[in-house]
Amino acid sequence: MDSDRQRRREGGLGRRGAEGIPLVAQNLAVEDRSAEMQAFGRRVLVLFLVMLGLVGILVLRMLHLQVLQYEKYRTRSEENRMEMMPLPPARGLIFDRSGNRLAENRPVFNLVVVPERVDDIEQRLLELATVISLSAEEVEQFRQRSTGSRRPFGSVLLKASLDEEEIAALSVNRHRFAGVEVEARTSRHYPYGYLTGHAVGSVRRITQEDLQTLDRARYSGTNFIGKRGVEKFYERSLHGRVGNQWVETDAYGFRRKVLDFEPPAPGQNITLHLDVRVQIAAAAALGERRGAVIALDPRSGGVLALVSNPSYDPNEFVLGMAPQRYRELVNSRDKPLLNRAVSGLYAPGSTVKPILGLAALSYGAVDWDEEILDRGTFRLPGQARIYRDWNWKPGNPGGQGIVDLNRAIYRSSNIYFYNMGVRLQAAQMVGFLRQFGYGELTAADVEGASAGLVPDAVWKQGARGEPWYPGDSVNLSIGQGDLLVTPLQAAAAVAVLANRGRRVRPRLLLASDRPLLEADPLPTLPPVDGPSADDWERMVDAMEDVVHRGNKGYGQNGTAWAHIGQGLGYRMAGKSGTAQVVEIKQGEAYEEAELDERNRKHAWFVAFAPADAPAIVVSVLVENGGGGSSVAGPVARDVLDAYLLPKLAAR
Repeated sequence: MDSDRQRRREGGLGRRGAEGIPLVAQNLAVEDRSAEMQAFGRRVLVLFLVMLGLVGILVLRMLHLQVLQYEKYRTRSEENRMEMMPLPPARGLIFDRSGNRLAENRPVFNLVVVPERVDDIEQRLLELATVISLSAEEVEQFRQRSTGSRRPFGSVLLKASLDEEEIAALSVNRHRFAGVEVEARTSRHYPYGYLTGHAVGSVRRITQEDLQTLDRARYSGTNFIGKRGVEKFYERSLHGRVGNQWVETDAYGFRRKVLDFEPPAPGQNITLHLDVRVQIAAAAALGERRGAVIALDPRSGGVLALVSNPSYDPNEFVLGMAPQRYRELVNSRDKPLLNRAVSGLYAPGSTVKPILGLAALSYGAVDWDEEILDRGTFRLPGQARIYRDWNWKPGNPGGQGIVDLNRAIYRSSNIYFYNMGVRLQAAQMVGFLRQFGYGELTAADVEGASAGLVPDAVWKQGARGEPWYPGDSVNLSIGQGDLLVTPLQAAAAVAVLANRGRRVRPRLLLASDRPLLEADPLPTLPPVDGPSADDWERMVDAMEDVVHRGNKGYGQNGTAWAHIGQGLGYRMAGKSGTAQVVEIKQGEAYEEAELDERNRKHAWFVAFAPADAPAIVVSVLVENGGGGSSVAGPVARDVLDAYLLPKLAAR
């Protein structure tokens, strides 16, 4: 059996194919080649499936990016390539009635940064500081603007109003500062500076607090907003509409070309009633003294002059000021930022006597013919307190002698009005004062105007917890006590006298080049009810005597005749007043020289001219000035002369 197996094995091995290769070897080779092909096929299949999976993932990712996330990445891509730059509109110009520019725009170049295009902001600031000067305040303000609410890829102001050397230095080094640009803008400028600071107002740089309330789309690209005066009141119209331009940028953030452009709409130009000639005259007449001057056209209520001294230069707020300078303005004892003309509150003193005289006539408390004996002092029945005349002195009570209403006006008799005040009810005096605009906001467009205070029984009970006493009526009758008015209100009240009862609203706006966006004008004020036509004329005559009654056989002079009544080329009606600042105790004299300067009386003078056809009203307040006729009167005359004499000479 073993031999058979051996033979078969040998016989099999001995068989060869046609090529001479053993048949067994051929079979093994075929089997190996088939296995290799099967293994290769399996590998190819696996690789194909892997590749197919990867392609599938790519397709799915592409679908995710191109379909599901299309808007997101298209926007991001465009933002990286395109930058939408807001184009601030040119702010509307402000003119006086003669066409003089009170507020204009000047070209400036600002350094701005797009934070998203800068890898390291702090390093970039250090690099920029080697090329131009950057103050610590500018850098800190830039940081605040960068971290505040703003549009992505929007430029942030770093330094305003670059000079020529700074522009040249930045241009040479432009390649070093990706994301940094020099932008050409317009900046607000006030040609008359201090002279019109309170009249026109000013713009200020937009703060983080402003951004909480502003329409960001409307103010995108804008650095300033009206903050005071006309600039604030007519902000909507003066601002204009923001435009846009789409700019292509390169990988370094530099702008290469403009792709699209939507121009901004400039703000509206407005013309004011203000007359620069009168404004200059008023400021010069007031000089360095603290106080205010208001001049109105009684026919329209137009504000011809508005001076508050000390003033401020609004250009400082545009160009930027050091914090120390701002603190000086805010903390100054003289309060240059206070608009005394419309916000300063003062007792009006004797300037209210014509008004209260008309009230007494209207209620039948007095008539023109009744006379009293003015001995210089007055007492309420059953009281020991003495109320004195303005010329009272220890040992010489003064007084005006026999006084009727006409003489009580031109000699400003306190005693006459004390007697009148106790005859009138407090509500009658209060109601009449309100008819003339005291205690109310009647101005049409005067930003920051105060309503003042006309005290009455209800107010006193609430504010002081006390009833109204007869002594309160006595004080009110000569414009003292708690009565507080502004120089603007005093001018508006005198305009009612000039118009013989017709009331007008003080207003700054004269005209605009297009309809304004602000609210429609307030309704016309009703005329003063009570006085007869004859009462109005006779009161104007009494006010003329204040100025024109002199040493020509008339006896006593008007209180202002010696100071301003001589050499006038027109007829002026006026009334002086002094307002006590500190209380003078019973029996003590008012020794002005011994008082601190800021405790001295305020000086008032109100007037209008020509008396028979009034064209201008003026109200003058000199803080701690002393005598109304001697101090405030000449200021009023200078203003009236500046307005009227050129017109009279042209006839």
